[in-house]
Amino acid sequence: MGYTGILSIGHVSLLSIGAYSYAILSGQYELSPWIATACAGALGGLCGLLLGLPSLRLPGFYFAMATIAFSMMTMEFSLAQDGLTGGGAGLSVPSFPAPFDSPEGLYWLVLAFAAVVTFLSWNLVRFMWGRAMIAVRDSHVAASAVGVPIFRVKLSVFTFSGIAAGVAGALFASLQSYITPETFVFELSMFFFVCIVIGGRGTMWGPFIGTVVLAALPELAGTLAQWGQFFYGVLLLIVVLLIPEGVGSAFNVIKEKYRPQKREKHVVNPDLERLRKAISLRDNDQNATALNHAGAHLTPLKHPES
Repeated sequence: MGYTGILSIGHVSLLSIGAYSYAILSGQYELSPWIATACAGALGGLCGLLLGLPSLRLPGFYFAMATIAFSMMTMEFSLAQDGLTGGGAGLSVPSFPAPFDSPEGLYWLVLAFAAVVTFLSWNLVRFMWGRAMIAVRDSHVAASAVGVPIFRVKLSVFTFSGIAAGVAGALFASLQSYITPETFVFELSMFFFVCIVIGGRGTMWGPFIGTVVLAALPELAGTLAQWGQFFYGVLLLIVVLLIPEGVGSAFNVIKEKYRPQKREKHVVNPDLERLRKAISLRDNDQNATALNHAGAHLTPLKHPES
């Protein structure tokens, strides 16, 4: 969303696909949790690819509606397939092997996966692909004019996000220890969306800051936890009105205020003599072309006696 401008509101569907893949492969087929996690990421990327092939050609709002429709289809499928997903009763999810079977161990495992995905994302956005993504986000016309393959950039980024969502789904399922279709409600997608808006899109730290704020808010509220949705709405309204670029941009403003970057000024001294020669050569070429053009239209005069 931040770098490419792809508004995926139903992204929770890819999370649920990864979670169910991990639960089925590690629970019913007794595969290693590590292999099941890799398969969950691969299936999430494949579903992102198949979803993006027809829908990424749509404008932003219609693509967002397509992701919501896909999320509804995923929930209905998980409810209907009793033998595979457990239907409404759900599935029990095996934990990762020791030392990751404890809350502390799982925390460090999630942190390690988050660091790897963040590093990959950072590498993706700071080179040529990152510039192409920003160009696609800002203007399709300008990006197309300079040769950026708009559809391929969008499809590659969305497939990568599907892989990340599949792996995250496997970790999320292990954390929950038991999953049902109600675990992956639409409000979870809105939680992701609000985290990005509050933290600030188009930055690496913005969504992380937004997630920390929204995750800590119910804990800080204490006895007012039932007002969590109300606090989310108030915080979102404050950020949109006062800090449209997100909380992450406030850190950049403070950093620039107390530790401003030194901006170097580069003075360009034109080579006037070379410029005069270039202008002189251009004028001579134009005069020669004009004379040749005029001579081509002249007809030889005949002698009066002939």
